[in-house]
Amino acid sequence: MSATPGRATPGHAAPGHVAVVGAGMAGLSTAWFLQQRGVRVTVLDRTGVAAGSSWGNAGMLNPAFTVPLPEPSVLRYGLRSLFDRTSPVSIPPAVDRQLWAFLLAFTRNCTAARWRRAMAVFNEFNRTCLAAYEQLVESGVAAPVTRADPLVIACRDRHDQQHVLDEFAHIRACGGDEAEFDTVSGDELRALEPVLSAEVRTGIRVHGQRFINPPAFMRTLADAVRDGGGEIVEDHAVARVLDRGADGVELIPVSPGKETVRADAAVLAGGAWLNGLARPFGVRARVQAGRGYSFTVRPRDMPVHPIYLPGQRLACTPLGDRFRITGTMEFRAPDAPLDPRRIRTIVASARPMFSGVDWNDRHEEWVGSRPCTPDGLPLVGRTRSPRVHVSGGHGMWGMVLGPLTGRMLADSILGEGDAHPLLRHLDPLR
Repeated sequence: MSATPGRATPGHAAPGHVAVVGAGMAGLSTAWFLQQRGVRVTVLDRTGVAAGSSWGNAGMLNPAFTVPLPEPSVLRYGLRSLFDRTSPVSIPPAVDRQLWAFLLAFTRNCTAARWRRAMAVFNEFNRTCLAAYEQLVESGVAAPVTRADPLVIACRDRHDQQHVLDEFAHIRACGGDEAEFDTVSGDELRALEPVLSAEVRTGIRVHGQRFINPPAFMRTLADAVRDGGGEIVEDHAVARVLDRGADGVELIPVSPGKETVRADAAVLAGGAWLNGLARPFGVRARVQAGRGYSFTVRPRDMPVHPIYLPGQRLACTPLGDRFRITGTMEFRAPDAPLDPRRIRTIVASARPMFSGVDWNDRHEEWVGSRPCTPDGLPLVGRTRSPRVHVSGGHGMWGMVLGPLTGRMLADSILGEGDAHPLLRHLDPLR
């Protein structure tokens, strides 16, 4: 670990102690990279390590198709979901002014031109995001990042396959590196993964991707932060952050019985709960919970490759002795309870595509709130206060991009070198 913190923004001293709100991938990655530069960190979380969307997600690290969420096809899915309860995208019909304001802003970004502009940013992310994972692992975060060689895309028909091929073509047309893949038959995919049923008639093998076990990786990352001298305080919800100027910041707890934390600077990485803390510092872009659901099963033939079902929009990942099924995009309040109907919808979609699975023997049913922004780009960087920074709004891609944006933000906070050119696209004040 570096013994001396880096240079700060001109006119401001480099912080020796940073408080991070949120113990998900975005928050813990930022804390870890700050530690590597000699900064003391205190991480506060309303529940605990990876208690939000970092726990139950698919854990796929797929730069080949990490793309902005707002796009014309997602808009079409959303419109159909108003009348179809089985749609992968769920929008409640109840009147919620803040939700509908978000959806209106989201809709404005669901154009081909805006998607291409955002995709140009994601192309830069995708070229370097796996290197940030390599830096974590090589520097002591002893959790496996497994090669998905290949990642299996299983399709019911040529239409589903062509949709994926068209997406690869759109990414390439925007300057993205061409994904290495080959098209195959259903029989060839079943030779790789016998768990796939006869309903899988065609598909794609994508090479060069990775995947992780999210809970195991997050526990290991949290242990690395603690081993580096950092403190992680669980069950500590923050009500507000006060900027005390030269005296730093104060983080006021929700519960009067908890301690007020004082630090030189703060990073707000609270996922779908970001809005309330960040708004007083000029952050107007709304972060909306796009809730995903998952559960695990134990198939007769346990898969060894991650499997994506594009027609059903389901991501399925082997986690040792369990197989995690992940899907849906439900726009609801982040604290709303799990809706069993969404689990049943996932089961109904997945059942025909697999064989040898007892779908009634489900474990670890989960819902988590992905923090989505109207334009699909994360919010990473300084707020109106030079002492308050944001890392949030990663949407579906917190696992893929969290370490990279954590490293970028740590460099920015400490003023190390020139600001990363991508940060201007991620400005929380945009």
